[in-house]
Amino acid sequence: MKNSIVKRWAVTILGVSVFLALAVCIFICFFIKTQHYNMVEATLRSRANTLVMSYFNTQSFVYDDFFNSMANEFVDEFPDKEIMEAWVINKNGSVVASTTGFSVKDEIYPDYDFALESKDGIGIWIGKLNSNEKIMALTYILPNNNNVSGAIRYIISLDDIDSQLLKIYIVACFVTFLICFFIGASGGFFVHSIIQPVRRINETAKQMAKGDFGVAVEKYRFDDEIGQLCDTINNMAYEIGESDRVKSEFISTVSHELRTPLTAIKGWGETIKSSPDDNELVEKGLDVIMAESDRLSGLVEELLDFSRIERGKMSLNLSQTDIVNELNGIIESFQSRAKNENIELISEIETQSLMINADVNRLKQVFFNVFDNAFKYNKPNGYVKVSLTENTNSVTVSIADNGCGISRLDLPRVKEKFYKANNSVRGSGIGLAVADEIIKMHNGNLKIESVVSVGTTVSITLPKNQ
Repeated sequence: MKNSIVKRWAVTILGVSVFLALAVCIFICFFIKTQHYNMVEATLRSRANTLVMSYFNTQSFVYDDFFNSMANEFVDEFPDKEIMEAWVINKNGSVVASTTGFSVKDEIYPDYDFALESKDGIGIWIGKLNSNEKIMALTYILPNNNNVSGAIRYIISLDDIDSQLLKIYIVACFVTFLICFFIGASGGFFVHSIIQPVRRINETAKQMAKGDFGVAVEKYRFDDEIGQLCDTINNMAYEIGESDRVKSEFISTVSHELRTPLTAIKGWGETIKSSPDDNELVEKGLDVIMAESDRLSGLVEELLDFSRIERGKMSLNLSQTDIVNELNGIIESFQSRAKNENIELISEIETQSLMINADVNRLKQVFFNVFDNAFKYNKPNGYVKVSLTENTNSVTVSIADNGCGISRLDLPRVKEKFYKANNSVRGSGIGLAVADEIIKMHNGNLKIESVVSVGTTVSITLPKNQ
């Protein structure tokens, strides 16, 4: 892939790692070579003036024959013939004796010139003899009252040292190769462990984009960020699928909720049209039409409120409101329904008046919704009980019933939009979501407690002053 993570990793992390490993390898090899050569040089320097002056003195510099004799004696008795070679050079720059016993011809020795130019009379040179042998040579100028009277040249072969260094270089390169291989293999495995789940997540996201929310990312074997992302994607797919299912159910429910009153209105309209002279039938039909129209109007208002909430357009018209008076009015309006449905409506409100700052119409909407639910999910001979508790900074209205209750699985979701815990009872599934949002806008809290077959208690807490 042109812009894949693997390519970027290979170019950046792996490339930099290999470069650093090679740089370290080269530095180590250079350092080891320098150390070895420095040891050789230190060995040559330590021999520079050892025993020299016991052979060459001021007298030996006067006569060439005597100097040559001392030179031969020096090379014959040289103690380090096994590790190095020694030459004796006269004042004319010619080699007059060597520890090999052979005459020196056509060899160059730049270290002699270096020694002549140096302050300490010592010159170092690394190069090759005519025999192609690599050497390190040190020339030591023999002191004679600041006059050049000759020099001693020490030579050590570097071939054995370079052979040992080559073995070290090979080992260092092999170790560097192993390090680079380990970095590449471990990094490749790590990148692969990220790429594979990311690709699966990408494929799952593509399927979700096409509307298939039943897909899931394969379980990741590590519990890290990638594993958490896989779990999050799976949970998101489930939640979206569930939301899509609930939304479909909501559309179906709303369609049913709209169709039922429309059917009733149309049916009674046709009935009245066919029997316009039957006053009793006309009156009954008009009552049904008005009731169903109110029902339609309430459903449309719920939908409009939900739309306002979704767009953040809902606002409150706050004013001083007597919450006790409003509750009593709502209780009074439900008395007839309680009698018709054989449900006991109990008021335990003892406070005569309690003023709070609230939007009275929105507050009524919330209470009507909660009361309506308490009746819808109740049972014959049941009860709906209303109480009011005043605290220092808040007031709590509790509406309890002994109806069918809500299961523990459904209870955390009953305030979600479109969610209905019981589909056998009419309703759009957004009433509680709207009510909860209205209470939150009042800086209050709507709490629901319920036990299946025991009943439900809805507690609405509102601040006294806002």
